[in-house]
Amino acid sequence: MEKEILACIKNENIKYLHSGQISKFIFPMEREEAHKKKVSHLIIRLFVVALNANNEFIYLVQKRGENKRTFPNYFTDSASGHVNYKKELTLKDIKQEAKRELQEEFGIPPTSLIKFHFHYLLAEANQNTTELSYVFLAMVPYNIVLKPDPEELNTHASRFYTKSELIEILENEKAIDYSKKIWWELIAADLNKIFNLNQEKEDKENKEYKIALFLGRFQPLHHGHIYVLKKILKSYRILKIGIGSAQLSYTKNDPFTSNERIQFITSALKVRDISSSNYQIFKIPDVFNANKWVDHVVGIAGRFDIVFSNSDWVRELFKKEGYEVGKKLEIFKKKYNGSHIRKLIYNNNKDWKTLVPKEVANLIISFNGIKRIKNNYKL
Repeated sequence: MEKEILACIKNENIKYLHSGQISKFIFPMEREEAHKKKVSHLIIRLFVVALNANNEFIYLVQKRGENKRTFPNYFTDSASGHVNYKKELTLKDIKQEAKRELQEEFGIPPTSLIKFHFHYLLAEANQNTTELSYVFLAMVPYNIVLKPDPEELNTHASRFYTKSELIEILENEKAIDYSKKIWWELIAADLNKIFNLNQEKEDKENKEYKIALFLGRFQPLHHGHIYVLKKILKSYRILKIGIGSAQLSYTKNDPFTSNERIQFITSALKVRDISSSNYQIFKIPDVFNANKWVDHVVGIAGRFDIVFSNSDWVRELFKKEGYEVGKKLEIFKKKYNGSHIRKLIYNNNKDWKTLVPKEVANLIISFNGIKRIKNNYKL
């Protein structure tokens, strides 16, 4: 049997998951070893609902099999499992893990999902080990055929339940605490709102947008950023630019200060004859709490009509809070990428200068940024 290699993380780096930085901080470890050494690792939990013929929500609840090593015969979420290690692991990969678990445990293929989105990130203490749970919500047709895996589940009790039936389970049956907590939340929540089921379709072509928000770290600003900023400014009167991880500087991933990054932006836009009256810049420090981050951003940047970001993490967090998220605006993302540019600088590859505006290259040199990047790469 092939060994399961988990995506693990040091406890001191868990906070960075809340700002969407995954691949930079995870490392591989075989499952048995991770559990034995109590090493923190990533898992997924998926909660599935459906609307029945009476337009009432029903809930897909799993009862673990009697032969499970932990929590046998306990009720839990719809599907769950460990996140397998991948070198460039992203939120998209973790989503696929959740969909795979649902298909393996209930036979529900990804194509049957009507709705699917990230809900929140939860730290679960389990036998002195922290499991970082990426919680997802999904909606499927109520009459979908379920094929519960007899090797994993109690096939009789793993099924859809009405609200009253689920309440009965949560009050009187053995259930895993973290899953129980989330089921209670979903019972009390407005699922129509969560899944945007009553949202009126708008004619976007006729809708007049005025203010857009774009979020990035700009470490450093490159031609890919310029492409996005100019594209947005063609359609919106005001562009609010949020500098993410504003409190970080002089590190491998965040070498430049927020003030230096502001200079990158203002100098590049000035050269391109973009008036300062058309944009505003805001410093957005991390709060390392995914559930509070959107409110944190709005508290700093104020009102906007739409948000743009090429980060899947940022996009999911804003969608979850009901904000309109613009389509991704990317150009040669592997080439125009901050990590790629910093690596070129570290390796003395002068091609980095072709990837950033000339005025930004000059600022990097004047900030002694070349030496700074090289020194931080060695740490």
